[in-house]
Amino acid sequence: MTNRRRMLHALKVASELGSYADAAVLPADTDPQLYLSHNELPQPFHLICEKDTVLSQLSGSSDVHLRDSSVNRFRMSIGDHVYIPAGTPHQIVPVEAGAVIRYMALQAGRQGAVWYCPECRTELHRYEWEHDNEVSPSQFYAAACARFSADEAVRTCGSCKAVHPQIDLAAFGWSSPVPA
Repeated sequence: MTNRRRMLHALKVASELGSYADAAVLPADTDPQLYLSHNELPQPFHLICEKDTVLSQLSGSSDVHLRDSSVNRFRMSIGDHVYIPAGTPHQIVPVEAGAVIRYMALQAGRQGAVWYCPECRTELHRYEWEHDNEVSPSQFYAAACARFSADEAVRTCGSCKAVHPQIDLAAFGWSSPVPA
């Protein structure tokens, strides 16, 4: 895979990536695979992974917001790791810009982006896809966000009628989304 990064200079490489780029960094057949990103903005959705995943803070600091869990938030500082059980919606919100590594199974299975009402926290909508080791995860993120932003009906809360704002894809520096 051409977009793999060498781990030797992870912090330098991370600063060149867009937010939530989740660039694979190890040889293609390595299990678990490591995904590197440099995050400056709050993740625009909660990510759900079919299998367990672990986050590791390499630089900066972040809050990890969890849903459907006994823990609602975890502050990550340099060197901290957070275990995310399979199926747990989670969102990374940088406190200070920094690099994060995501450890994920090579055969990661289904993933999804979930949005919640900004007012009452009711689930608004989710998009799911099958993880593909040959496609950058940020392409799936961009496609999900583009579809979510384009449809005001799915951004409107059925409970309180609040409307979730559209997502500015350019702010994240993502490449073109995969076809829906």
